[in-house]
Amino acid sequence: MAKVKSIFYCQNCGNSSPKWMGKCNSCGEWNSYVEEKTSGKKQKSSTDFLEKAEIVKLDDVKVTDFPRFSTASQEFDRVVGGGIVPGSVILIGGEPGIGKSTLLLQISLRFDREILYISGEESATQIKLRADRITDKSSNCSIYSETNLQSILQKCRETKPALVIIDSIQTIVSEHIESYAGSISQVRECAGEIIHFAKTTATPVILIGHINKEGSIAGPKVLEHMVDTVLQFEGDRNHVYRILRSSKNRFGSAQELGIFEMVSGGLKEVKNPNEVLINKERSHLSGVCIGASIEGNHPFLIEIQALVSSAVYGTPQRSSTGFDLRRLNMLLAVLEKRCGFKLGAKDVFLNIAGGLKIDDPAMDLAVVCSVLSSSEDIPLDTEMVLAAEIGLSGELRPVTQLQKRIEEAEKLGFNCILVSKHALKGIDVASHKIEIKAFHSVVEVFEDLFG
Repeated sequence: MAKVKSIFYCQNCGNSSPKWMGKCNSCGEWNSYVEEKTSGKKQKSSTDFLEKAEIVKLDDVKVTDFPRFSTASQEFDRVVGGGIVPGSVILIGGEPGIGKSTLLLQISLRFDREILYISGEESATQIKLRADRITDKSSNCSIYSETNLQSILQKCRETKPALVIIDSIQTIVSEHIESYAGSISQVRECAGEIIHFAKTTATPVILIGHINKEGSIAGPKVLEHMVDTVLQFEGDRNHVYRILRSSKNRFGSAQELGIFEMVSGGLKEVKNPNEVLINKERSHLSGVCIGASIEGNHPFLIEIQALVSSAVYGTPQRSSTGFDLRRLNMLLAVLEKRCGFKLGAKDVFLNIAGGLKIDDPAMDLAVVCSVLSSSEDIPLDTEMVLAAEIGLSGELRPVTQLQKRIEEAEKLGFNCILVSKHALKGIDVASHKIEIKAFHSVVEVFEDLFG
């Protein structure tokens, strides 16, 4: 009987060590080593069972024009770059219960080609019950509840589906690796063999990945480097909206974003996010402002809500939902230093409507104006949009893709947009019906809005 021993693997880079180490010598990550039990005999790598490639000249490589597969989900297709590329491997991660399996099951039911849905977590009966609740009917979707990798690849070669979905990669086990499911070695080897199958057969594969407590995809970090596309399915369970965000894409933009609404019949696409992110019946209340943001190439307007009140306790509170708290503290310091507002003794609460998380610096001016509006208790014009970054000296800095922001605000019927004067280069102001106001600093904006 082979002797069982322990080997420690780094979750970040996959480096191995015979003993636990606080810091990985390979990638420098702290507290990333986890223990795995292995036998003393040599394990076979998945690469030992793959066909050997040959060296070819780059000029001799024949390129075949593969059309992308449409999934009948416009939001999903746009995030992955216009459709699924044959032979590509897509990894989608998200919190438990956020709707990853529901999203991919909907894609399976709407796909117009043969698709193989492999589930290592649910039985065929459970998937059927969820499919009946979604109410989308399909005769092209086949279910295979299996966790053995060799059996899965054998079925894929026999059935030759147009798309393979694996739910999830952490439940798949290769018989060539003597380790438990979800371990670093299993995830790495299973992913490597699946990627080889996808590339050699031109079959696209979508993998569902679990996430750890830090919010990143569980398993070795090398998994994200191996796949072609990495998607994050985000959202708050207390909100009905879910965001599909691309963080890596070899076949398209890595900055696209898709919005879905969780309803009783599954996930509904939100084709116009501005309809749900902006309150159409905005009352004249202080502390509410509209900012123009960009995610990838898609502009949309977001409602910023701020509340400034006298601090009840000795230390004033700073709370932010959906906006970087450190950047909020910086903007408040700019208001106090450059504009003379004494906010150090007041509580400041900031909220991005719709449960979104925004890191676009163009939202700085909207955040500042909503805070000033609440502090002075003066409502802002409900037909006004703001888009400018604020520097430490209080100046307004230009933002990217301002033309798209202006066109989006004009299309939605807003009357005015406030921008930086340095951002008007190359923009034909006279060609727009919306009024474009340009300023140099926050002080000028305050004098224009509040007198």
